[in-house]
Amino acid sequence: MLDSETMRSFVNVAETSSFSKAAKLMNKTAATISYRIKMLEESLGTPLFLRTTRAVNLTPAGIHLLEQCRQWLTWIDTMPSELREINNGVEREVKIVINNLLYDADSSAKLLNHLHKEFPFTQFHFSRQVYMGVWDRLLHDDYQLAIGVSGTESLSNSINIIPLGEVSWVFVVPKNHPLSKHVGNIPEKILRDYPAINVEDTSRHLHKRVAWLLRGQKEIKVPNLKTKLKCHLHGLGIGFLPKNICDPYLKSGELIECHIFNTRTPSGLSIAYNKDTVGKSVKQIIDLFDKQDEIVMGFLNNIDIKQSDIELVVNEDKMLLN
Repeated sequence: MLDSETMRSFVNVAETSSFSKAAKLMNKTAATISYRIKMLEESLGTPLFLRTTRAVNLTPAGIHLLEQCRQWLTWIDTMPSELREINNGVEREVKIVINNLLYDADSSAKLLNHLHKEFPFTQFHFSRQVYMGVWDRLLHDDYQLAIGVSGTESLSNSINIIPLGEVSWVFVVPKNHPLSKHVGNIPEKILRDYPAINVEDTSRHLHKRVAWLLRGQKEIKVPNLKTKLKCHLHGLGIGFLPKNICDPYLKSGELIECHIFNTRTPSGLSIAYNKDTVGKSVKQIIDLFDKQDEIVMGFLNNIDIKQSDIELVVNEDKMLLN
């Protein structure tokens, strides 16, 4: 009833509004095309075209069928290449989660553009998550790759880890904030008077983490680092920000670094991937990070201590011990 030749005939008539023009496109006679469409309408039990002496127009059912036929024909045309890709180890769908600390819109667009060209039949889905929400997607939502899971040890035997480096943190307030004049470590009883600005953990199954919050202190939750930075600049609250994000504002004097007794230690971040489902596109993304390709370097803007630097220091220490 709806073989590819019939579908192409129907689409051509619909798009040209003419049996004769469709016939010319397909090197057929107008009678052949007209007969094929008539048989299609009879088999479906409903008219697809409204015919007049001047034009051939689609019925509502015809409009719906046109959309479906276009999709089916596209799939029929690309299916052989798509099946070859699948047999060659290219994933049909890849879901990638990116830590809010590392997310970069330009780098995401560059990576997606690269992946689309290299793997045109693969559906790519990017998700931006916070703290344990990154691990959550990888462990519970069938994501194959995570850029920036917290820590350098895997939470599952099925997940492989590749350390990226560390994000350092700075406790900051705006230049006109009362705490900006404080000398030395600021006591907790003073800090509690000001709200803590935090990006909320997006985990749904794992225990949520709180970046920094004192007992009895008001907390203001925001969706991302950009909003958190703006809140600090406007003096809405206090807390830690990644060192690389703060540096331009510290140099300009818009933000002031303060010192507290319990500082926040650097956060180790890693690439994590499901070794049981890893395919060619995921392997290529990992390779881009391994080679520090320009396509992915924007994701590492907030990592101020690279894993390669950590390994260099460790190796130097080992040499000194020997």
